[in-house]
Parts: sequence; C-alpha cells; structure tokens
Amino acid sequence: MWEQAEQFGFDAAYTYDHLTWRNFRERSWFTMMPTLVAAASVTSNIRLGPLVTSPNFRHPLLLAKEFLALDDISQGRLIVAVGSGGTGFDSTTLGHAPWSTKERHQRFIEFTRTLDILLREPATSLTGTYYPIVESRQIPGPVQVPRPPLFLSATGPKTMDLTAELADGWVSLKSAAATDSVTTYDSARRQMSMMNEILANRHRDQQSLHKVFLDQESHHGPLRSYEAFIDWAGRYNELGFNEIVLHWPIADSQFDCDAGVFERVANEGRRQIQEWQP
Repeated sequence: MWEQAEQFGFDAAYTYDHLTWRNFRERSWFTMMPTLVAAASVTSNIRLGPLVTSPNFRHPLLLAKEFLALDDISQGRLIVAVGSGGTGFDSTTLGHAPWSTKERHQRFIEFTRTLDILLREPATSLTGTYYPIVESRQIPGPVQVPRPPLFLSATGPKTMDLTAELADGWVSLKSAAATDSVTTYDSARRQMSMMNEILANRHRDQQSLHKVFLDQESHHGPLRSYEAFIDWAGRYNELGFNEIVLHWPIADSQFDCDAGVFERVANEGRRQIQEWQP
C-alpha cells in the first residue's frame, strides 16, 4: 500500500499511533514506528509520519529518539503530528485511571513542548511535571534542521494557540461540537475562522501554517463517486486547507469504497486539487 501511495504521487502518507482503534480492535494492527520504518524502506519521495501520536502511552524522550532515527532512515521525509490522545482503549490499557480533561490538556502541552525541544537539541535537561528529562542526548540530531515539521491536532482555542506559537502545521478534524445539526464541515469552518483569528493575534502570517483536514469519520461519503470527492475537496479547499487526508480503502469497514473511484481520485483528483493551490 505504501509503495502504491507513492506511485499515485501522494504528497504524504500517515498511520494512526494507536494500540487498537475503534471497531478495528479485533483486527490486525501493527504499531506506528516499525510500520513507518518499513514504509520508509520501500519508498523514496513520499512524506511519512503519525497522524497523530499522543501522550497516551508514549514518553517524549523515547519517542524523540525514535523519530530522529526515522528522520535519518527516511532521509528527511518525516512529519511529526501530535495530539492530546483519545479516551478509548489506548488511554487505560497500561492500567492507570483515566486522566481528567485538565490533566490530559496539561500533559499534551508539556509533552508537545518537550518533544519540540528534544527534536532540536543534542543535550537536554527539563524539570517537567509529567515528563522530566535528566541529561538526555539526541545525537546525531535530525536530518531536517532545526527539527522535522511539527503538526498539532487542535480543535479548541488553547491548543490552537499553542499550534500558532510553535507548530509548522495544524490538523483539523471532527470536533466534539459536530452533531447532526452542526456538521463536520461547519465545525471545520468554525475552527478555521478561530485559527486565523489566533494567528492574527500572534502577528503570524496565515500562509505560514500548513493546514490539514483529516476525514476521520467518512460520514460525507467523499469516495462514493469521483464527483462527490471533487465537490467535497473543493469545499475544504475554499475554507483554506492546504491538505486533505482520506483513509485508504479497507474492505468490510466504514472505509470501504469502489477501487476504481479511489484510483481515479488518486490520479485525476489529486492533480485537480494541486491546480487549486496558489
């Protein structure tokens, strides 16, 4: 699949960083890092990364060391995307009690800032509340200087502000506010408006932040036909997103679709979207 994704000419390919995920819990599921290493080994151009990693079962130092190795193996094709983590299986599988909303947010902030530093610096000591670091070494450092691109998944004002402060990219997806009356598109539109306002308040150019929309639910049915995809992609392009991410078709799942439609989207649709970009 990774080789095919590169042959199609996709800009990037990602995998979730979960131990299991939703109704795939009883199906085959390899972990993120060896999957991406394998993908890097059979491709040469496509950018790769998690979408997204999180503090749920990761420590930023071990993760940073692995990311530095992956950046080297992929010859500088790594994208590091980070989120606060879900509240499903992954959040309690190590045996601890579920984190409160406040603790999850605090951990996300510290985890992200710590990872940002570790990916930049050859030696680090930090006195964090959750992730203290004592005389670590990150040698030889990243291929991509000063560090691989950092994308943050953010749907609320505080995490969006952190994104505007230190990230290279922003990942938007269906927020908790999306309901039958508030669609995923409406939620994304509101998020985009909020993000642009936050960028303006920080005096940061809107174009300096790469904006990604992840179709995590597929409720819109963008792959039910080629025309449906073009309409769907065009609407998110008009909102200001630079990149849209769809699931690779998976048989007998909510992500199943006609192979011919997917191949046409990958070929013709991808080229048409690229023509929309300034």
